[in-house]
Formats: sequence, C-alpha cells, structure tokens
Amino acid sequence: MNLKDQISEEIKQAMKARDKVKLNVLRYLKKLFIENDTSGNPKPELDIVIAHAKKIKDSISMFPEGSSQRQDIEKEVEILSNYLPQPLNEQQVKDLIENIKSKLDSPNMGAVMKELSAEIKGRFDGKKASQLVQEALK
Repeated sequence: MNLKDQISEEIKQAMKARDKVKLNVLRYLKKLFIENDTSGNPKPELDIVIAHAKKIKDSISMFPEGSSQRQDIEKEVEILSNYLPQPLNEQQVKDLIENIKSKLDSPNMGAVMKELSAEIKGRFDGKKASQLVQEALK
C-alpha cells in the first residue's frame, strides 16, 4: 500500500473516530497529493509529506508558548511524524559523513553534502548536517 492509499484509509478511520484534528491534517495531505499528481512535474509522495512537516515545524515558533494555536500545530506535527522516516541522531549522521569521506578521493563540502543530503532527507536538519560536515572536514 502506498502512502496516498494509507492516508485515504486513515481518513476513513479518523472520520469514524470523529478525530477532527487528525482528519484535517490527513485531508490537507491528500489535497497536496492531488495537487502534486496534477502538476507538470510530480514529486515523490514522501517528499511532499517532508516538505509540509518542515513548514509546519517552522511555524511553531510564531505562536506563544502554551497558546491554543501552538498546541494545535504541535498535534499536527505529531500526526505528520507517523508518515515521516525515522529521524537520525547526531552520531548516526557523523558516521554517515565519515563513511562518505572515506569513499571520496578528495572530500570537499559540496561532494560530501551532495551524497549526505540524499541519505538524511527528512530525517535530520540540513543546517545542522552542514555544520557537522564542516567540522569533519577540518
């Protein structure tokens, strides 16, 4: 079962359970999938979920701590996390960097980041990964 079908099934379950927050999140994801399918250059479904989750996470800081809007967004992030790949910890990323460095003849920032980005997409913060690569290349 692909991600789109899984979302459709969970929309039905959320409707039966009368879980409005989850229902709204899943319906919005399905809308994004439909828009993607009709676009001239469709992206993989996981990329859509990753991009949406990142946008939602970035918006959390706009709301004051303890506000109802912030709590709603945090619930939305929690729901979206079920559809994202398992996050990597800092040590795992450092290990990936070392592995990539050992494969390259002359490791540089661009070459390492190019390979690393594909492996950590949606699983680790790109800015933090960039800092780790800089430290590893010193």
